[in-house]
Amino acid sequence: MARPTTPLLSRKSIRAAALEIVDREGLDGLSMRKLATSLNVSAPALYFHYPTKEQLLDDVASEIMEKVDVGAFAQGWRAGLLGWARSYRAALAEHPNIVPFLAHGPGQRDASLRRADTVHGGLVAAGWPARDATMIGASTKYLVVGAAMGSFSRGFVDDVQVYLDRYPALGDAHRLREHADAVDRDSFEFALLTFVDGLAARLARAEPPG
Repeated sequence: MARPTTPLLSRKSIRAAALEIVDREGLDGLSMRKLATSLNVSAPALYFHYPTKEQLLDDVASEIMEKVDVGAFAQGWRAGLLGWARSYRAALAEHPNIVPFLAHGPGQRDASLRRADTVHGGLVAAGWPARDATMIGASTKYLVVGAAMGSFSRGFVDDVQVYLDRYPALGDAHRLREHADAVDRDSFEFALLTFVDGLAARLARAEPPG
């Protein structure tokens, strides 16, 4: 019998199948046994490519982080920070169930560390002290990850009776769910621009008069 011209299993196909399960069932829904079943292979065949679930998720996370664009730092720290945050949120929004794993930090993931290096280097090159650059990077991540992990607007119910009388300041809260995507997007932009504008004012105050 002739051997197949392409391998039946590859690391790329394993990552794609794993991400499908995480997207559908969450992180707790992913197991190596379930993944093997979805690929019609035995569990040992998976372990040949990925000895642990953690290593597999690390590579899945790396693929997602490769979509995050930090190139705008070439245009200055403000453009860089805005571009990074928007791109970061967009990448996470495609796969919200994996956000808790990514929130743990970059670990040894090259894709994440290269971006962290660009962000930190771009801020320091623009005049931010190293400690401030670290806190700016962390604060931006808090903003992005928080926005990606849940929807503020969908946390309300669309029954006006819930809010009448008892919560007079929330008289229009029942409308939030209907406009959730727009409210969440605009709220993120509002927070991001307020944050970056505040940073710009802080940096201007710190610069010696010319």
